[in-house]
Amino acid sequence: MFKFLFGKKSVEAVKETQRETVARAMGEVNDVLGQMAVKPNVAVDLNTGLVKIELPEQMPDEALALPAPEKAKVKPDAKTPPEPKVNTKAKGKAA
Repeated sequence: MFKFLFGKKSVEAVKETQRETVARAMGEVNDVLGQMAVKPNVAVDLNTGLVKIELPEQMPDEALALPAPEKAKVKPDAKTPPEPKVNTKAKGKAA
């Protein structure tokens, strides 16, 4: 009944060649860059063969993660009574 749990199976890691690794990585990068509304600058250093991607200072999805702006503080006018001060110390307890 439990042979599938205790049975030994030979598991071989799938080896990926360098060509396959580069093709897969570039495919993933191209998929991401293709979906972006604001396209980044892409440069290739011919001496080193490295690819450099310069992203905009702020990405569109990062604007959603920013905190909400603070509400402007309004000075109370003569018609509005000042807010009462709240005593935060408990009565009857010595500090």
